[in-house]
Amino acid sequence: MEWHEQSAESGERWEREDGHAVVWVRETATGDWAVTYDRLRQAPEGSAYRHRTVATEADARSLAAEWRGVESAVES
Repeated sequence: MEWHEQSAESGERWEREDGHAVVWVRETATGDWAVTYDRLRQAPEGSAYRHRTVATEADARSLAAEWRGVESAVES
């Protein structure tokens, strides 16, 4: 299933095309990076929630890509 980037007040947010799951990346107050995956119980696969804090934005983006089921692209 495809993911679409959504506007977010802070960080970046991707919503699955069926609207039943989101992945969110944001910087925390301490300077770490938080990655959240939230899937609604209405999703065909059922509900799921994951949250992890990592040290860098690059690590956060990589984890978000993994959770979206896509390979992370190397940015130049």
